[in-house]
Amino acid sequence: MTQRAQYILDVGDLLVISSSPLSIFSGGTVGSDRAWLAEQRFQAVREVRAGSPISEVAVRYGVSRQTVHNWRRRYEASGIAGLDEVSRRPHRSPHRVAAEVEAAICELRRAHPRWGARRISFELGERGVKPVPSKATVHRVLTRNSLIVPQEQRHVRKYRR
Repeated sequence: MTQRAQYILDVGDLLVISSSPLSIFSGGTVGSDRAWLAEQRFQAVREVRAGSPISEVAVRYGVSRQTVHNWRRRYEASGIAGLDEVSRRPHRSPHRVAAEVEAAICELRRAHPRWGARRISFELGERGVKPVPSKATVHRVLTRNSLIVPQEQRHVRKYRR
């Protein structure tokens, strides 16, 4: 008869007993892909901490040695929560158009629906907006805010070398 590991967490008046550490710590369902990935990472880290060579663990889990080192480092720093997927989105976008400028672009387009990106960029320059956004930037803002209706090409573009 095999024994399953029991993970116990005492939270005030509540005692949680689970066969998976993820259902306790990350709050995710064990059946989800993200929980499964974190569970695999936890198993790999546990094997390394038990004394298995990192290269063998890496081969067994189909990852590089550096990845196993990263998992171990993240586990030691943050526990099981450190093994969850992390967002790769940048923390900030220094070149993003300011919210006030984007609002002014949308306001101009709504007031003058026939104006395109070139005219709106010119008008912003006339109104003293610094730095003046390029017409490509204005076009991206209009597209992002669904203020441009794409038109069909009047002629078929043929590729010619």
